[in-house]
Amino acid sequence: MQQFLDTDGNVVARRSMVVDITERKQLEMQLAQSHKMEAVGQLAGGIAHDFNNLLTAIVGYADLASVGQLRADTARRYIGGIKTAAERATELTRQLLTFSRRQVIVPVVLDLNALVIDLNSMLRRLIGEDVELAIVTSADLAAIEADRGQIEQVIMNLVINARDAMPNGGKLTIETSTEQLDERHTILNAGISPGAYNVLTVTDTGVGMTEEVQDHIFEPFFTTKGVGEGTGLGLSTCYGIVTQSGGHITVDSQPGEGTSFKIYLPRVEEKPITDSRLDEKRSWPTGNETILLVEDEPLVRSLMVEVLESQGYNILQASNGAEAVRIAGSQPQEPIDLLLTDIVMPLMGGTELATRFRILRPEAKIIYMSGYPKDLPESGAEFIEKPTMPDILVRRVRSVLDSEDAPSDST
Repeated sequence: MQQFLDTDGNVVARRSMVVDITERKQLEMQLAQSHKMEAVGQLAGGIAHDFNNLLTAIVGYADLASVGQLRADTARRYIGGIKTAAERATELTRQLLTFSRRQVIVPVVLDLNALVIDLNSMLRRLIGEDVELAIVTSADLAAIEADRGQIEQVIMNLVINARDAMPNGGKLTIETSTEQLDERHTILNAGISPGAYNVLTVTDTGVGMTEEVQDHIFEPFFTTKGVGEGTGLGLSTCYGIVTQSGGHITVDSQPGEGTSFKIYLPRVEEKPITDSRLDEKRSWPTGNETILLVEDEPLVRSLMVEVLESQGYNILQASNGAEAVRIAGSQPQEPIDLLLTDIVMPLMGGTELATRFRILRPEAKIIYMSGYPKDLPESGAEFIEKPTMPDILVRRVRSVLDSEDAPSDST
């Protein structure tokens, strides 16, 4: 604002100028999205290659298992191959959802070494051929408790930053170690408590940063990249995730000498969850309630019917919401204890179905299913993320049926 004064110093007029920056902001958002899509595009070829390999294994083992009479041990081996390939495909899908920040936040006990090793293939796709990737893991590492998808997101954000800091190639090292922090560390780093930590270090040989840049590196929207080359949210997101997980993140860098990020995550005594610790099928919970299952994909619907019926449930099935509404309303005297429904379906989706179903069956509970958590229609709703394993399905169904909340509260 400009002010105009008379000879005595009194304000006689003011002039303001307003600049409309809406178009510029829109262009910045479009360029940022374009940058992200370029990174996704870089992944696409590699992901397609990996999926084709996995599908080859699945189809090949299935063909072998369907030919002639097989010995029990041979059949188990073929089925094991199918299961291993399918689980790897599930991991690829989950990592892509993590990259797009569309994952459900579920803190669990994790093996940090295994998590980093599992990401190896995707990280190599991200950094390109001119960057050498070294992964060094510590044998003394304990477990951590955090959301797997969020920790993967932190790693991928740091790796993308490191890649961009090495435009002419270089070396990227991801290392795990342990460290005992004392009172001195808490004085130097506010917000972190003394104790035993697992440390994840991501180091690059890139252009490095000045002290001035390091002072602002974790601030939202702060970026040293040009317009369209970064949103300024990557490192602030890392900071938020690590802090939310009870940890701490530091940066050490010198111009021309590379950068090293250290992430401190509290150790826990519990054992990490692995497939080998899952209970056998005989210990899965059972029931005798009636479930209305609504799923438009016949293969998925058939599998879920098999799983739930094998545990004693009475299953009514529909391929879309409109069909499910007809079933729910055609026999009002027949009980329906639970609606288990996909969200995205033809004719009528899960959200509209749930609204109509509550009117017809107010006493029943509802569980939504989807491969995209962003589709969840309401906060606090019971949810199963696809793809899901049979044991997770039956345990979640039993948990919701046994919950004491009123049906409207469980959705």
